[in-house]
Amino acid sequence: MHALPNYFDLIVVGGGVLGTFHAFHALNKGLKVALFEKNNTPIDATVRNFGQIVPSGMNAKWQAYGRKSLEIYQSIQAKTDIGISQNGSIYLASDEDELQLIAELHHINQQNHYPSQLLSAAQCVKKYPSLNTDYCKGGLFFEQELSANPRVMIGRLQQYLAQNKDFFHFPGTLITATEATGSQCRVRSSNGNIWYGGKVLICSGSDFKTLFPQLFQQSDLQTVKLQMLRLMPQRHTRLPGNILTGLSIRRYESFSECPSYKSIKEKENANTFWKKWGIHILFKQEEDGSIILGDSHEYADAAYADTLSFDLREDVNQYFIDEGKKIFHLEHWNIDTQWAGFYSQGKQHDIYLHSPDTNLHIITGIGGKGMTGSAGFALENITNLLGT
Repeated sequence: MHALPNYFDLIVVGGGVLGTFHAFHALNKGLKVALFEKNNTPIDATVRNFGQIVPSGMNAKWQAYGRKSLEIYQSIQAKTDIGISQNGSIYLASDEDELQLIAELHHINQQNHYPSQLLSAAQCVKKYPSLNTDYCKGGLFFEQELSANPRVMIGRLQQYLAQNKDFFHFPGTLITATEATGSQCRVRSSNGNIWYGGKVLICSGSDFKTLFPQLFQQSDLQTVKLQMLRLMPQRHTRLPGNILTGLSIRRYESFSECPSYKSIKEKENANTFWKKWGIHILFKQEEDGSIILGDSHEYADAAYADTLSFDLREDVNQYFIDEGKKIFHLEHWNIDTQWAGFYSQGKQHDIYLHSPDTNLHIITGIGGKGMTGSAGFALENITNLLGT
């Protein structure tokens, strides 16, 4: 079987963070791995996000994957610079309800043995001198959490994998057909080239049209559109780590496990602008002093994903800035760039796992958990799929 030309133990279709970490763990298990990416370099969800690696925002199941991801990222960063830094994450509460939620999450963290620290408003201001004291009532800090530069991390990770003689990278190669026959699989590219593998993993993100379109259309998958922007560099202001604010406390899954969450959510006004556009306010500063600010959320079922508008809304951008000014006093609020990101998620399931054949597996729909959860989840999943 292994005498076939272009044969690999594992073929991964999709070079984003989820696919790349499946390749990473397979290589660590001694497999010969091929990674195919339709674009010359990943340009979708993996690079169009904040780069916040925040297990603190996940429910108990995904927090465990995220905590494993922290270990994996740190291990790789110790060997080669993939753009990872450890400056922690902070959730800033703006009112008594949010203070209650961070206190309850802190208690849950203690039970889960995940270190976090409740901070007073004064301690938050000491940590972030440009913080608006009228906004902040207190904070919850996670020292272990990491930040990535999303536009460089995946490329550097793949360069690191390329040092392994068993890693074969095929950027700019669109796989348009897959076939499983007996103990092997075959994939075909748009230009007719064929490769063979013992197993094939499809990590195609929100591309629902190229492979298995009918399957995706019948699933509970949906595409999520996010809008965000980047402010021009601040010369002197420093906002280290991942900064999540009151609306994040009201949105993230981890807080839904808090005793007071349901009653607090029931009091919210359903007709607000932030509710309409699924907005919560995040900050993350890059090494050059620029700040990523956002984001919003819009949804469409997989079968109608192309109905999501390609427009960027000025009123959404303005809301980011108006709310941001309530939280921080920055040197300026000048927009450098703005963009939309798209990822896939399930309505009822936290990830989409489907196996059309014993050796052919689809893995997508990880939602907004990709940067945080992929490394840890992929380790468990690749171990299960390989039976090792």
